[in-house]
Amino acid sequence: MLTAQQAVFRRFWHAVMPLTDLADGPRPFTLLGEAIVLFLDEHGQPAALKDRCCHRTAKLSLGWCKGGTIQCGYHGWRYDRSGRVIEIPQYPPERAIPPDYCTPAYRCVARHGYAWVALVGPDEAPLADIPDIPEFGAPGWRTIFQFHETWACSPLRALENSFDNSHFSFVHRATFGVAAQPAPSRYELVTTEAGFHAETVIAAVNPPAFQRISGVSEPITTRHMRNAYYLPFSRRLDIEYPGGVRHVIINCFTPIDDGHIQLCQWLFRNDTEEDCPAQLLIDFDAEITREDKAILESTDPDALVDTRRRGVEFSMDSDRPGMLIRKHLMELLARHGESEVHR
Repeated sequence: MLTAQQAVFRRFWHAVMPLTDLADGPRPFTLLGEAIVLFLDEHGQPAALKDRCCHRTAKLSLGWCKGGTIQCGYHGWRYDRSGRVIEIPQYPPERAIPPDYCTPAYRCVARHGYAWVALVGPDEAPLADIPDIPEFGAPGWRTIFQFHETWACSPLRALENSFDNSHFSFVHRATFGVAAQPAPSRYELVTTEAGFHAETVIAAVNPPAFQRISGVSEPITTRHMRNAYYLPFSRRLDIEYPGGVRHVIINCFTPIDDGHIQLCQWLFRNDTEEDCPAQLLIDFDAEITREDKAILESTDPDALVDTRRRGVEFSMDSDRPGMLIRKHLMELLARHGESEVHR
C-alpha cells in the first residue's frame, strides 16, 4: 500500500510535533505527502496551514510569527489560523482584502503535549478521536517524551513489527531477546471498535544494566504485555514486570510520504526518577528502537494490505496480529470506496 495515495488517511488525526517545537516560530512538516506549516495562534494553540503563500507560492514556513499569525517571508502577507489573508503590507489599512485571498487550513489541536493534524477543513470532523492516554498527567505517573524521528519505512511495517513476538530472539538478541526461545508466545486477541487488544507474557533477558528498568533482579524475567491497536497507525503497549513496575509506551507512526514515517513515542512509568532515571529509560528504549529501525528500513514500504493479492508476501501463524491490522485497514478502505493503491 502506498499510504499517501489513500485519501481516507487524511481524515484521521496524526501526531505531528511536540508543542515545544513551535515556541520559536513556524515549523514545516510533510503529512501524507502534503507540505504544511504549523505555528501558534494568539491563544498559544497550534494551527496548521498549507505551506504555500497564495500570492507567489513561497513557503510560509520561511516566514515568522506575528501576534498569533504567520507572516510570509517573501512579501509579508499575513495569515490567521483560518488561512485567511488579514494583512497585505503593500495595501493601505483602509483597503479591503478580498475574502478569497487565503491558503487551505487544516484541523489542528494540542493533545498529550503534541500538535495533532487532520488534513480536513476546519468544519469537517475527523473519522476518529485522538487515542486517549489516561496516564498523561495522572497522579502516580510520570511522562517522558522519548522520540519523534523519521524512519524510512511504512506505518504498516512499523505497526505489525510492534505486535510481532517472533522477531525478539533475532532483531533484539543484543538487548532483551532470549536467543534460546525463538518460538513466540501466543497472543490473546480481542477485537474492538477502534482496533484490537492483544495480551501475552514473554520471557526477557534482564542483565544488571536493565534491572533498574525492570525493577527486578532475576537474569531472565517476564513481561506481561498488553498491546492495543488503534486505527489507522497508533498503538499502546503496557508492559508490566513481576514487581509491579509498568512501562507504558504510546506510538504514533505518522505517515510522511509513501516511503517515510515519523515515529512519535511517549513513555509513562509508575515509578520515580530515583527508582530509574528518565535518561536511562530513554537510552534503553532508544537502543531497542535502533534495532527495529535498522531492519524495518530494509523492508519494502509498499506493504501488502489486500491479502487477495496472492504470492506477494507469505505469512506464518505468529503474524496473526499483522494480518488483523490488514483486515481493519481493508475494511476502512472499503467503507470509504477505496481499494489498495500499490506499486
